[in-house]
Formats: sequence, C-alpha cells, structure tokens
Amino acid sequence: MKLLEKNEVLKILTEVISEGILIVDDQQNIVASNAVADRMFGYLDGELGGKPLEILIPKNIRGQHRGDAGGFIQKGRRRKMGQGLDLVGLQKDGGEFPLEISLNPFTLLQRRYVMAIIVDISERKKSEQTIDHWFEVFNESLNEIYIFDVESFVFINVNRGAQLNLGYTMEELNQMSVLDIKTDLSQESFQKLISPLVDKTREKVDFETIHRRKDGSAYPVEVHLQLSSIGKKQVFLAIVLDITERKNYTQHLENTVEERTEQLREALKAEKQLNELKTKFLSLVSHEFKTPLSSILTSNSLLSKYTKTDQQEKRDKHINTIKEKVKYLDNILTDFLSIERLDTGKVKYNISTFPLSKIINEVIYNSNTLLKEGQRIQYPKDIDGITVSFEEKIMELSLSNLLHNAIKYSHEDTNIELRVTENNDSLHIDIIDEGLGIPEEDQPFIFDRYYRASNVLTSQGTGIGLNIVKQHMLNLGADISFKSKPGAGSTFTLTIPKNKSEDEKNSTG
Repeated sequence: MKLLEKNEVLKILTEVISEGILIVDDQQNIVASNAVADRMFGYLDGELGGKPLEILIPKNIRGQHRGDAGGFIQKGRRRKMGQGLDLVGLQKDGGEFPLEISLNPFTLLQRRYVMAIIVDISERKKSEQTIDHWFEVFNESLNEIYIFDVESFVFINVNRGAQLNLGYTMEELNQMSVLDIKTDLSQESFQKLISPLVDKTREKVDFETIHRRKDGSAYPVEVHLQLSSIGKKQVFLAIVLDITERKNYTQHLENTVEERTEQLREALKAEKQLNELKTKFLSLVSHEFKTPLSSILTSNSLLSKYTKTDQQEKRDKHINTIKEKVKYLDNILTDFLSIERLDTGKVKYNISTFPLSKIINEVIYNSNTLLKEGQRIQYPKDIDGITVSFEEKIMELSLSNLLHNAIKYSHEDTNIELRVTENNDSLHIDIIDEGLGIPEEDQPFIFDRYYRASNVLTSQGTGIGLNIVKQHMLNLGADISFKSKPGAGSTFTLTIPKNKSEDEKNSTG
C-alpha cells in the first residue's frame, strides 16, 4: 500500500477510537484495524493487517457472508449490518461474541474499501436475557401482578395469571382501570387508600378487596400495593393473592387451626429433638475427649520419671499410649469433618475399578492390631477374581468401620467372618461377628447420628461412624443393612451395585 494511502487510512482510524474499527479492501482482506478491534477479536496490535476478513466470521456463515460482503463493497451504501439479526464475531481462540456493525463504504485512490465500526454487545445481550428472565417470572407467577398508571389507574401491564383469572385479554385491560375490577371501591375510597404511598409516608399498603371477573363472578383478594417506576414514569405495582379459600371461614378455619396446631407440635418436637441432639453431642465430645486426654497427660507425666536406660520398656509403654490416644482423637476429628463435608455437599467421589482382594487385605491387616486375646478374622473365600467399580477410599473406610466395630463389641476368643457373594446386579460383603448384638429397641436408630445402643454406652465411641457409612453408601447408589440378635452377634452387609456406569457414579456427590 502506498504511503499516501496508509496515511489516509490512519487518518480515518483516528476519527473514532472507542469502537472497534476494521478497514476492508475490495478483495475482502483486512487493510487496517485499530487497537480496540484487535483486542475485541483477541489479536495483538496490528496482527489483523493483511489477513482475510473471513477469519473473523464463524465458519458456518462464511460462504454466505463472502457473497454478501463482495456485493456490498462494490455497490453498498452506508448502513447498519444485519438489523434484526444476531451477528456473531469469531475470536482468535475460537470463542464467539455478539456484535453490531456499521458499514461505511468509501473510495480511496480509485479502490473501494469498507470501514466497519464494531461494537461488542455481550453485556447488552446479558442484560436483555436478564430482562427476559424477569419478564417470564413476572408473567408466569402464580400470583396476580398488575402495573397501572398513578393518575388514571389504567392498566399498563398485567401478568398471565391475572388475565386468566379475570377472563380479560391484555388488549381489553389496557382500556380499563383498577376501579373497573374492584367494584367495592369508589375512586374516593381508593384515593384515600393509596394516599400514604403518594405522600411517601409508607412504602407499601396492604388491603383486602373484591375482584370482578369478565363473566360477572367475583372473588376475594389480598392486595400488596407499592409505588414503582418505569423509566421516569411513576406507576403502581400490585401483587394480588386470590384468598377465596381463606374466606371459606368455618371449615377452612377449623382445618387451618388443626394444621397449624400439628405444625406447632412437629416444630416443638423437632426443637426438642435438636436440643437433645446438641446435649448428647456436647456430652459425647466432653467424654470422648476427656478420657484420652487424661491418659495422654498421665503418660506424659510418668515419662519424665523414667530416666534410666533399663526403664526403656516403661517409657515405650507410655509413648505407645500417647500415640494410640492421639490417633483416637484424630479419628474423632476426622469423623466430625466428614459429617460437615457430607452435610454441606462438599464430598467429591472418584470412582475407579480395583480388585476387591486389595481392599480386603488392607482392612484386615490394619485391623489385626486391634484384635483382643483369641479373636480371629476369617478371610473371605474365592475373591481373587472379583473386581469392583466404586470409590476405593469409601470402600476401605466403610469396611474398616464395620470390622473395627465387630472387634470392639465382641468378646475374646470369638470369630469375625468376612463373606462375599455376588449376583448379576450387585456385590454383597458381610461382616459377621459373635458379639453383644443390638437390642431390638435400639435397632431402628442404629444409623442415626450420635446414637449408641443401650448395651454399649460404657464403651468408647461417638455414634457417628455408621451414620457416615450410611450417607456415603446412599450418595454412591449403594446400601448398608444389618441383622442382629442380642447376645448372639450382628451381621452388617454392604451392597454394591455392579451395573452402574462410572459416569453415573462420578456425578454423585
């Protein structure tokens, strides 16, 4: 391009700098662009120069645009492009954005060019979508919503629910005033009613009145009226509730009183249960933390007395006590954090496929250190070929919890058996013990948070382990169940679905 021509182009570009500017020649190549256009399309300053215009056009419309643009460059007049259409620009990284273009053809040194002035209208589109959304909310509201003029009381807009209930079309309502449907109010009484709003001594006025339908029938309504504005024009906004049912006094009132009384009973019951739960939680925390902390403090005090070399065995005993109690407290805190994450929906699951024997081996190995004198864990038969698609950490947590409970609540010299069975739909893992069993009156609540059976209240425990396992199983489409006989032991069963796809499981939680 000649120096003179470049200078002319630069002169044109400097005329308007707040919008994106492109200069396109008659071959549909970009001759020049300003910095705003470069940034708008994601290019470096000056990078667009010499490139074909179609790199800024989405691929699906390039063919049509090439023909339209060629004809416009030769014969077109200044105009806005694509009025009434949704125009889209293509950015360097492949992103698209809505825009408006003003096309300004000109001739320079006997060649035809077009100056395109481009405006990114992304924010405007978002605003329009927001307005459309709120209009839809307005129009589809189950309540009746009316907007009417402050002085004439003529309806400006009425939502669909009100139109259906009244039986009038919007065209008919635009010719009517509020007083045409509120037949029990005169203009004088209505003026008096709205005067606090006009005087701005109140922000809202509530009252009851009667609405008259097009067919002559009437229905009682409750009106919530306030002053609003459309642009600079003041209007009234009325949200109206049809209270026909409320006005069926006798039966409806009796039903309402009974309903409210029952709700109050339920609320009081729920509040009582919540208070009991809080009390139980505080008592549990106090007890479960105080006992191990006392052991830690005692062992720590005794350690300082064993200073001789031949007292290492006694030191090791107290060190191990401290380690065990710290680990116990850490497990309690981990359980409390797990509950918080489950309640707030922050748990994310990672489904993988793994050998069942891997988890079984790890759980049994870790549990062997907890066995009482003479206790034995019987390894499940024929599981080497079984693979599971599940959340591996949750499987380990759940089996560990159940196996540790079986050890804790079983006597010395007893067996604890793991048994695995499978069918076409699911895998079943049973943990069978010969322990204390669960009293029948406690069984319906055994998965409730902080609940502990009456026959184990003197043993350490928080009553949240089974609740955590239950919630994880439900989240993953699995299940936990149990059978128990007091004095004869319990069987807890994990049921893991086999045919649920990994995509489905990964979307859980």
